[in-house]
Amino acid sequence: MKSTAQLRRIAFIGSYLPRRCGIATFTHDLRGAISAQSPGTECFVVPVSDVPEGYDYAQEVRFELVEQDLESYERAADFLNFSETEVVCLQHEYGIFGGLAGGHILALLRELQIPLVTTLHTILEQPDPEQRRVLQQVARLSARMVVMTRRAHRLLCEIYRVPPEKIDLIPHGIPDMPFVDPNFYKDQFGVEGKTVALTFGLISPGKGIEYVIRALPEVVRVCPEVVYMVLGATHPNLVREQGESYRLSLERLVGDLNLQQHVFFYNRFVTLEELKEFLSVADVYITPYLNPAQIVSGTLSYAFGCGKAVISTPYGHAEELLSEGRGLLVPFRDSDALARELIALLRDDVRRHAMRKRAYLMGRDITWSRVAGHYLESFQRARHARSERARTRNPSPTLEQDRLALPALCLDHLKRLSDRTGILQHATFSLPNFHHGYCTDDNARALLLTVLLEETGDDTLEVQSLASAYAAFVNYAFDPDKAVFRNFMSFDRRWLEKAGSDDAQGRALWALGACVGRSRRRSLQMWAVQLFNLALPAIGDSRAARACAFALVAISEYFKRLSGDRHVDQLRGLLTERLLEGFRQHASDDWPWFEPALTYANATLPQALLVSGRLAHNRDAIVIGLRSLRWLMKVQTAEAGHFRPIGSDGFYPREGQRAKFDQQPIEASAAVSACLEAFVCSQDDLWLSEARRAFEWFFGRNDLGRPLYDEASGGCYDGLHVDRVNLNQGAESTLAFLLALQELRLAECVTESYDRLVDPGRIAAAT
Repeated sequence: MKSTAQLRRIAFIGSYLPRRCGIATFTHDLRGAISAQSPGTECFVVPVSDVPEGYDYAQEVRFELVEQDLESYERAADFLNFSETEVVCLQHEYGIFGGLAGGHILALLRELQIPLVTTLHTILEQPDPEQRRVLQQVARLSARMVVMTRRAHRLLCEIYRVPPEKIDLIPHGIPDMPFVDPNFYKDQFGVEGKTVALTFGLISPGKGIEYVIRALPEVVRVCPEVVYMVLGATHPNLVREQGESYRLSLERLVGDLNLQQHVFFYNRFVTLEELKEFLSVADVYITPYLNPAQIVSGTLSYAFGCGKAVISTPYGHAEELLSEGRGLLVPFRDSDALARELIALLRDDVRRHAMRKRAYLMGRDITWSRVAGHYLESFQRARHARSERARTRNPSPTLEQDRLALPALCLDHLKRLSDRTGILQHATFSLPNFHHGYCTDDNARALLLTVLLEETGDDTLEVQSLASAYAAFVNYAFDPDKAVFRNFMSFDRRWLEKAGSDDAQGRALWALGACVGRSRRRSLQMWAVQLFNLALPAIGDSRAARACAFALVAISEYFKRLSGDRHVDQLRGLLTERLLEGFRQHASDDWPWFEPALTYANATLPQALLVSGRLAHNRDAIVIGLRSLRWLMKVQTAEAGHFRPIGSDGFYPREGQRAKFDQQPIEASAAVSACLEAFVCSQDDLWLSEARRAFEWFFGRNDLGRPLYDEASGGCYDGLHVDRVNLNQGAESTLAFLLALQELRLAECVTESYDRLVDPGRIAAAT
């Protein structure tokens, strides 16, 4: 499953470099690979630290968990929820999180309001009750679970009862290294002419290195050129608890067996570049691990994928990876068997090189770039899974359920976004965002709203003052030399463009037309008439369907007072014919639409034909307007049962895939306007129910069952994503809600038919 929307922010939880542990290396490599695969995505890290002083982390680390501090997990959940992160990727390993069986991590996950993808690095076949409980809770709270082997997939399903459809199998990633001749690099390590066996990774008793050392006397007797490199620092936890006793025991064993010239210890935690150098000189890689239940080994993946001939004990990952001649397996704790297989492999160059080649070719499928792509697909699945879970948890109420009375008009957030210049475009949550300044589009919408408020007597002195500011902005936006409106203005009142879009011209005309046709303020009417006539000719040159539609609605508003204006009427006829031409060009039985795609503000196109057709008694315009609007509303309601607008995440190209998200408030508002106009034209109660259905999208009758209108602030959230609500409350979204609300309030005031609009019994019958 693919999505056209790039993730903007991903958080990674786990241990992280420079902490010395395998999970830290994995988290670092995965984060780097995804960042490289998706350059526009911010990838930051929330590491868990096992020492009080923490680590000298890189700049991508944004918040630090303290292993045994439960409150730090709760604070991290708040940090993530506030950070606009879209996906959290957790690296789960019992030993890195605090609490019994690493249970502290659950305090974070339970509070997380973001889709979670969990990579499991350990899956125990015989867990104790607490280990089972913790992993099952992690699985319940995760949208997706990632495992690295087929055996891990089976255990997760059989033992922990995780549904298989929730699990993604993604192998351990490896660096993309060339296929090299080991002899080319051996002089750098002083082992030219030698045959090199290598084991690397953090050193601990479970690695079984002593069994390789005990095998070497027989190997050296037959192949005296063999050297064995043991690369890696002792595991930090082991050092804290026991010091270097295990490493010293290995060194004593080497001395006892007189192997000082054949075994070399490199006691350090190496960088990736250093590791590549060591891997380059190795002829054979050995993993003598002692735990048969080991689910995955990053060191095995690295060596295998870089084209090494591998000998391993038969733990789970090795059995799976080294089957079909891609490596050799020897019994656990069996030095004699290991010696036999190593001697045989070293004496058979053809077999060894064939094994290397098979491993390298298969390894091309598990390079980090490939693995990163699979993770990005899993992240998108997680977002969709979260939205499905939200719909199940918060089912959208049906039209037959509770009667929805219109909410009280609240202009608090409108006032909050407005100043003496006009209305600001954007908000950060409910706070005005000065950074993006102002635009003519939003000031025109705001001016239109204030004119509509006059008709219900809500034009207080404060609202009139706001209207003057919005009108002044629109007036200043007009460039008399070019006879067009500019659109974007910075907070310091500098115009950022010489001319705005065609849509901005149309929206400004709409507001001016409403001032002419609806306002009772004589001075506002006189100003609007003059500016309307100055700006109108430019729209005649536009071929943009929405600009034409906005202008047609503007003309209908203008004609409420000045319907005898012949020049304006001539342009109305031209723009109407332009929309009809678009319909004739693109429409078919299964696509009765004006363009080859449904994009934004879709309902305004049929609305424009309806208002123009009603003014001019143009039956074709009304018929096509009703037909196209009926089809559009079916597209946006039939599948879900509630209003589901065309998403801006790709829109809906003809014969393409329809974008279900990101849903924008402007679509619901446009649908309310168009459906109310359709009712005026047809007197069909169906359109009243459709207007109600679109409006109720704002109140949680939507795909996530979440309200977009914030009663506390009086603002409207900016959109509905696949997994969450965009909690910013900008001007466009807030005005979309307020305009839809005010149009419904006006309908309630001016026609008795509106009683049917709020009567669920009548709506059910009409539906």
